Amino acid sequence: MSRTVWTVIGVIVAVVIAWVLVDVLFSLLWFIGKLAIVAVVAVIVFFVLRSVFGRTGGQDSIER
Repeated sequence: MSRTVWTVIGVIVAVVIAWVLVDVLFSLLWFIGKLAIVAVVAVIVFFVLRSVFGRTGGQDSIER
């Protein structure tokens, strides 16, 4: 009887630990994915801004 109780407690503890580990893993993966998306968008915005302001600055320089 005592052995069965410890087996049940062991299974419950294993499930709780697995739940926490999976939760942490998915949170970490979500953070890394979000960081990658932000980096890609930032690079696109950087090149768009550079082309817009670079073109405007270049025309002003030619006119002077």
